[in-house]
Amino acid sequence: MSEHRRKSPQPQGGGRAAARRGQTGSSSGRRAAPRGATGFPSDSYDSGGDENQSGSRAESRRAAQRSTGGGRRRAADGPAGAGRRGGSGLPGGPGRVRARGAEPPNKRIIDYPRAGKYGGARWVPSWKLVSGLFIGFCGSMMAVAGVAYALVGVPEVAKTAEAQNNVYYWSDGTQMVATGGETNRQIIDYSRIPKEMRYAVMSAENKTFESDKGVDPMGIGRALFNMAKGGQTQGGSTITQQYVKNAMLDDQSQTLTRKFQELFVSIKVGAQVDKEDIMAGYLNSAYYGRGAYGIQAAARTYFGKDAEELKADQCAFLAAVLKGATYYDPAGATSVDPAATPEANRDRAERRTEWILNEMVKDGRLSATDRAKYEDFPTLKSPRSNAQLGGQVGYLVDLAKGYIVNNSEKTGITENQLQRGGYEIHTTFDKKKVKQLEDAVKKVRKENINTKVRPKTDKHVQFGGASVNPESGAIEAIYGGEDATKHFTNNADQTGAQVGSTFKPFVLAAAMKWGVLDPDGEPTQAQDERIKISPKSLYSGKNKLKIQEYDGSVWTDKDGQEWLQRNDGDESYNPPNFQIDLREAMRVSSNSAYVQLGMNVGLEKVRESALDAGIKPGSLASANFPSFSIGTSDPSAIRMAGAYATFAASGKQNEPFSVDEITNKDGVVFKHDDVATTKQAFTAQVADNVTDVLTTVVDKGTGTAAKLANRPVAGKTGTTDGNKSAWFVGYTPQLSTAISMYRMDDDESNKKREFLEMYGTGGQDKIHGASFPAEIWHDYMEKALKNAKVEPFPTPEPIGQVVNDVPSPTPTPSPTETEEEEEESAPPSPTPSRPEFSPSPTPTQTCGSFGFGCEDDGGNNNGGTDTGGSNGGVTASPTESDDTGNNRGNGNGGLFGGSSG
Repeated sequence: MSEHRRKSPQPQGGGRAAARRGQTGSSSGRRAAPRGATGFPSDSYDSGGDENQSGSRAESRRAAQRSTGGGRRRAADGPAGAGRRGGSGLPGGPGRVRARGAEPPNKRIIDYPRAGKYGGARWVPSWKLVSGLFIGFCGSMMAVAGVAYALVGVPEVAKTAEAQNNVYYWSDGTQMVATGGETNRQIIDYSRIPKEMRYAVMSAENKTFESDKGVDPMGIGRALFNMAKGGQTQGGSTITQQYVKNAMLDDQSQTLTRKFQELFVSIKVGAQVDKEDIMAGYLNSAYYGRGAYGIQAAARTYFGKDAEELKADQCAFLAAVLKGATYYDPAGATSVDPAATPEANRDRAERRTEWILNEMVKDGRLSATDRAKYEDFPTLKSPRSNAQLGGQVGYLVDLAKGYIVNNSEKTGITENQLQRGGYEIHTTFDKKKVKQLEDAVKKVRKENINTKVRPKTDKHVQFGGASVNPESGAIEAIYGGEDATKHFTNNADQTGAQVGSTFKPFVLAAAMKWGVLDPDGEPTQAQDERIKISPKSLYSGKNKLKIQEYDGSVWTDKDGQEWLQRNDGDESYNPPNFQIDLREAMRVSSNSAYVQLGMNVGLEKVRESALDAGIKPGSLASANFPSFSIGTSDPSAIRMAGAYATFAASGKQNEPFSVDEITNKDGVVFKHDDVATTKQAFTAQVADNVTDVLTTVVDKGTGTAAKLANRPVAGKTGTTDGNKSAWFVGYTPQLSTAISMYRMDDDESNKKREFLEMYGTGGQDKIHGASFPAEIWHDYMEKALKNAKVEPFPTPEPIGQVVNDVPSPTPTPSPTETEEEEEESAPPSPTPSRPEFSPSPTPTQTCGSFGFGCEDDGGNNNGGTDTGGSNGGVTASPTESDDTGNNRGNGNGGLFGGSSG
């Protein structure tokens, strides 16, 4: 190579110094101008050679561009060595100048936001970052799982804590009973558990038990998802997981932490414990209802035999009960859930037992030949055998349990927690009053009911009763039946018996609260256009009365037939014009007057009145028929006593309750006073006028048998169509009590449990509310109030205006001052909606606007002949789908007589 092509040596002030100066430039990676740079070439010269000058020019240009805002950054041009830091132009020069705008090399451990990217791309993680994080997360979870697995232990069912007793107290603080937590458990060896029981449980709950690893990931996922979205926790677990849940002794709450803990324990149990031990542990620790824990206790409780003697159908039933004794024990559990009636539970239990047997055949665990032997549902023993729960105590305990569980959002105690025990439960039950009510029923039964003399008419007679304090709503006494260990339905809480004419006060209250619809107006008219009525208002007491719509058209059924309302004994009142005021109509219990009044008010308003008083919606019949006003509904004795208590308290409604306070080892858990609420269901003016009318019933009407010595009483009798139930409900200012009587074959083998007629029962031609129910009410109340102060009812203020005081086809009453004093209410609902029915008055009808003068020809003689009259009553009605008008879901059961208990 010729000498003239060789570059001169790099000056000292050139390459390295320039590089250093470039490194001290801006933080963005661009090289700073040399010291002394002024923008003129002469200022940038150093002692170096031409190469240094070339680099200085480039630096000057960049400095000039930066000082003027520059344009787009360009790559350096000029001699080949200009882009090198003080380089000599040789390929092996000390370093290269980075392109303008390039980011410095990334030296971060986690490159996020990403270097060298711009805009949204900076925030899109690289696959390296994603995969690294995923691997790190999985590794962490494995570490946590490993630690958790190492820390948890394998539970031993033999060490499962015995449930503690719950101690129940009377209202005076004395102990009623220590029960509910006594654990009926006897652990037996695997060899004593019949293979049919093991197979039944596997076929019903965990078909892969013998081969799985102890956990069900899908079931766990469903449970976690439900909890995350706030839904109900669910099982869906393997037998191993259920065994772990039963055997773990600490908190039974279903939380995410709890679920994860059970998961790790289940995995460990599945890996370390034999399948035989898991199965035996599960069957020995599971709860089968009726206080029975474990297969041996369940076999003794339900069938009176040892577990090893169980047959396949009995095993299938016990496997069915494991799904939830509340809903599969044929004895029912309406105190816990109104839907858990004996009928519904038996139906569920039969269907599931049959299904389990069929599944056992499919799984090859039961031959078809053996399956054919079990066509009938197995016979069960009495649901109660604890002598402590005999008499009324069992009903009282059930009622208190139901209140606690059904109000768990207030009490803070779930069914599982209550079952484990450890609580002191102070009830509202008055020990003396409970005994006095029971004695009053026993007296009437002993003196009048004789199954040996009259087996056809006196068998299956039932009584129910309840007393409620009007001031607080406290349930002070109930009568649930002869003995809680023999008769299992609490007659005070749910029966399905219709209440008859004891429903009429709700019609009167609705008429005074909202008023009747003006026949000249529209059904959607404003509240102030309604006519609020006085108890002095006149209605027709005629037998076989044609019932009218509010506008005067005759009500007809779905077949176009006019409805003729009949009174008891086909009696008409006050001929020839049949006028009867509402007080008198209540006194003699005229059906025709109150059925027509209900139509004029609007049956939806009558329904609303009953709800306001405290009746639960699930116990109300369909409001699509005129007879709704005279008691086709079936509230419980507790609810009827509570609703009448609303009138006794001058319109203040308090929810009936049975538990005043609950404590445990940590102190007070629940106090009713902290959650008690009172609503003004009716104005005092309305409620006191209802009371005033009902005092007439007792003073000189159908309820005279209930009169108390020197004490005011208000009340009403009720007798239903077919004489299948009879009631008396009455009150004083201090206590409201309801008594019911009916006949029902409630033997557990009888799935229908139909109400039976009471003609001839007790040696009487017909049972009235004025007979045995009123007698029981009187005898009980005389003793219950013996030492109580005699208090008068409030004097009612005049209310409403008198309608029909002068019979006229088109009465035109004018408003009064008392109307203006009434409370404001929401606009009325239209008169009952019946899409399939359309009123079709005849051209020749002569009915007045409010029910006067309707002729009894041309109609359908289907109003009932043996109801109302001197004893109250329900009249037969046209029905929807031939169901007696009871178009509701769960009307005959429930905590305190309704599905929403």
